[in-house]
Amino acid sequence: MAAVKTEPELEENHDENEENLEAEEVDVDPNSTEISKKKKKKKKKKKAVSNDEVAERPVENGTTEHPEIIENIEIAEGEGDKKKKRRNRKKGGGNKGSNQTDPPAIPIVELFPDQIFPEGEIMEYPKGKDDRSAKDRFATEEKRALDRMQKDIYNEVRLAAEAHRQTRHYMQKWIKPGMTMIEICEELEKTARKLIAENGLKAGLAFPTGCSRNHCAAHYTPNAGDPTVLEYDDVTKIDFGTHINGRIIDCAFTLTFNPKYDKLVEAVRDATNTGIKAAGIDVQLNEIGSAIQEVMESYEVELDGKTYPVKSIRNLNGHSIAPYRIHAGKTVPIVKGGEATVMEENEFYAIETFGSTGRGMVHDDMDCSHYMKNFDMSYVPLRLQSSKQLLNLINKNFGTLAFCKRWLDRVGATKYQMALKDLCDKGIVDAYPPLCDIKGCYTAQFEHTIMLRPTCKEVVSRGDDY
Repeated sequence: MAAVKTEPELEENHDENEENLEAEEVDVDPNSTEISKKKKKKKKKKKAVSNDEVAERPVENGTTEHPEIIENIEIAEGEGDKKKKRRNRKKGGGNKGSNQTDPPAIPIVELFPDQIFPEGEIMEYPKGKDDRSAKDRFATEEKRALDRMQKDIYNEVRLAAEAHRQTRHYMQKWIKPGMTMIEICEELEKTARKLIAENGLKAGLAFPTGCSRNHCAAHYTPNAGDPTVLEYDDVTKIDFGTHINGRIIDCAFTLTFNPKYDKLVEAVRDATNTGIKAAGIDVQLNEIGSAIQEVMESYEVELDGKTYPVKSIRNLNGHSIAPYRIHAGKTVPIVKGGEATVMEENEFYAIETFGSTGRGMVHDDMDCSHYMKNFDMSYVPLRLQSSKQLLNLINKNFGTLAFCKRWLDRVGATKYQMALKDLCDKGIVDAYPPLCDIKGCYTAQFEHTIMLRPTCKEVVSRGDDY
């Protein structure tokens, strides 16, 4: 879900604490090969490498790149008849899709008939203690072979990421002050469900839409009847997730309308990108936290004539992700200190940072809306029939993915408050109340999902927006 909150006894340890160049789109009508040929000829006259030629060229990891995700390829003459190609950094996938409607309504799987979905941003790993960079990993046939073995998994994650990108691009234009938070969440979730082609537990939303405002940092989504309205001066964290076969994209951004918050937003975006850059195989998690805090707390923001330092919220963290498990056990701190646990090959992480103009620590507050079945909970006998029925409904519709009361309403649950409390009391379901700093302060968040591939690091949720 949005964030991992550390236990209170751990908080004391942190007192010292932090282009996407759009590919040229070529619409090819399967019923009109003539158009396709004309466009290819035109490109040949310009002596450019056509998308069709590139699409058939295998890249270093053994897969075939899709034209929509190719940012720049240079072909240079080498020794003999060999040619070398160099790929520049890619900044995210094909955010706009090939023939997407406005508003978006065509499932992503229909936009990519070959079922090869856009890569995210490809990054090298940071140099290790032996001063070896990711180029050494990429040049190793063993690592490239391991990469190829995971291509189906990577493709599923990229599909979920493309659905996330197109949803958020639309919502960033659509959301306006004066809308209710329920209206915003329902439009976002309706759009994401269409694009991901929702199909039970095989494809859908990974957790409820977070739309936490101002001093509330995370885990707020409106319950039915909540009249809250988005204001011009609000700082809102839009945090939502998509998944394919439990492969989760956890990605968030901060939405503001008043430019006076620009420095706060810049600080958190910079800190998140710093954490992404520092992440890698064999990197200690506490080193990432130190790097994040240093960047985050180098910023300050002036609000209404008063200057505030931007603080990392020390009891919120990023986290590892596993199939159908949003918090998979490892936490990525955003302040110095913490465990020296290392990241490992083929792990997935949500790298997220939170900045605050307040104390830099959150606590539970407001009405709870987020819930999630305990992943490790064994069988517990239930006496109440209503509890049994609710648990069956949760298992069928959400499994171990997070849900909210609005979603229970949506699948037909009624009069479930006592049953939900009973499941929480027995530890079968965990409640995740909104997490808030002191009232009157402002908090911001940015988050991306990364894959630690054997050959490289892929920021799979990267887009041209952030």
